[in-house]
Amino acid sequence: MATDSADKNSATAAAILPLVGGAGNISSVAHCMTRLRLGLRDRSLVQDEALRALPAVMGVVDDDTYQIVLGPGTVARVTPEFEALVATAAGSAPGSSPAAAEELAAHGAAIKAARKAKNSTPFKLFLRRIANIFVPLIPALIGCGIIAGLGGLLTNLGMLPTVVPALTAMASGFMSLIAVFVGYNTAKEFGGTPILGGAVAAIIVFPGVANIEAFGQKLSPGQGGVLGALAAAVLAVYVEKWCRGGTSQAKRWGRVPQSLDVLVTPTLTVLVSGLVTIFGLMFVAGAVSTAIGDFADWLLANGGAGAGFVLGGLFLPLVMLGLHQALIPIHTTLIEQQGFTVLLPILAMAGAGQVGAAAAVYLRLPHNASIRSTIKSALPAGFLGVGEPLIYGVSLPLGRPFVTACVGGAFGGGFVGLFNMLGDKVGSTAIGPSGWALFPLLNGNRGLGETIAVYAGGLLVGYGVGFLATYWFGFTKPMLQELNAAATAKDPTPPTKEPTPVSP
Repeated sequence: MATDSADKNSATAAAILPLVGGAGNISSVAHCMTRLRLGLRDRSLVQDEALRALPAVMGVVDDDTYQIVLGPGTVARVTPEFEALVATAAGSAPGSSPAAAEELAAHGAAIKAARKAKNSTPFKLFLRRIANIFVPLIPALIGCGIIAGLGGLLTNLGMLPTVVPALTAMASGFMSLIAVFVGYNTAKEFGGTPILGGAVAAIIVFPGVANIEAFGQKLSPGQGGVLGALAAAVLAVYVEKWCRGGTSQAKRWGRVPQSLDVLVTPTLTVLVSGLVTIFGLMFVAGAVSTAIGDFADWLLANGGAGAGFVLGGLFLPLVMLGLHQALIPIHTTLIEQQGFTVLLPILAMAGAGQVGAAAAVYLRLPHNASIRSTIKSALPAGFLGVGEPLIYGVSLPLGRPFVTACVGGAFGGGFVGLFNMLGDKVGSTAIGPSGWALFPLLNGNRGLGETIAVYAGGLLVGYGVGFLATYWFGFTKPMLQELNAAATAKDPTPPTKEPTPVSP
């Protein structure tokens, strides 16, 4: 069975490579939870329709990188196979001259620059950087969150009391040092030395800061959290670049002599950014972090149903525009402060509305085998909270069903928000999953059973309203006639694509 799975992943990678222009067209390879993200030299070489037709491919997204949606679990296994194919092909490519390679790279860089200038804004570029900092942390957040939930369950059941402290250590160890990882990734993303970013961020979680007093107040270990770590690491990058002549200011004032760089630059970077962090950033970031937590609590306590309705209804458009990345530091801050984020279960209702809408589309288009096949392939992932295949493959191209899916998400979010307003906080101990995959990560201020019941109720409301809104209002009569009749006329028995198994 393991061999069959490995062969399938290898076959998927081999099928994708020629459809994206071959190894010579690949400038970078990475993956997130659901997508294979490729840097391309020449976008025109990609065969989009052929890619979408591959059984393992749930959809494609053309953004700053070319993103192929493969689903959770699958993408983590296909990516190494794809990287190996690219490396092998690049090392054995016959007859390729350096001049030709440089010309191709220059052509691809020009295309990429033109796309960036047209489609990117400074705000979206900033959000991409934020995502690049926090997204690599999500697997650890998920793993530690599930272990924390298991420890809490065992405590409530009074079982294995000797094991619970070990589970607590496993779950809490990463969270106690998350600022260090944020600092490391931040420095890496902004072009500095990652370990120096981590070193400066480590000051925030060092227990000894409790002995430091400034402005009449004593610092607390962890004060400022991930926001302070992010700011401290960015400052460290600028200090490091100044020392090494990486800015116009450094070139004007001079730089550290090369012979002394290995001694002076790291010392000045940690010293200057460390002092600013201790006597400034920790206080400011601490106040901001506290304000975020207080505002989230106030918002759901006073306007829970309305706030949940708005948040659940707007999340799909935020995902479509990439603006949901701005919420990642907020979720992480809430998890640091309260042990869970109350926003994620509400936002997860958007996926429920999407699933309900897709089910209605399936029933309303009985003769459109192409769309129904896409829905059958993407719906299992949708139940697990992976919404991109349904968004980009079904609802968004159809138009109206995307709006009705948002309506379903709004009502589901309003349901969960209402219970928050009534004092039953429903939160997630990690970010990333939604849908059914969020159940192991649920936590709150009441019993686990009640928390699960509220979240499950929200999903059912999202499914139901998304389905009904789409079934009755998702199509005009001309749309139904065109989408059903056109498919029948073109191909009475079009081939269907088998559903792709999706691992949570």
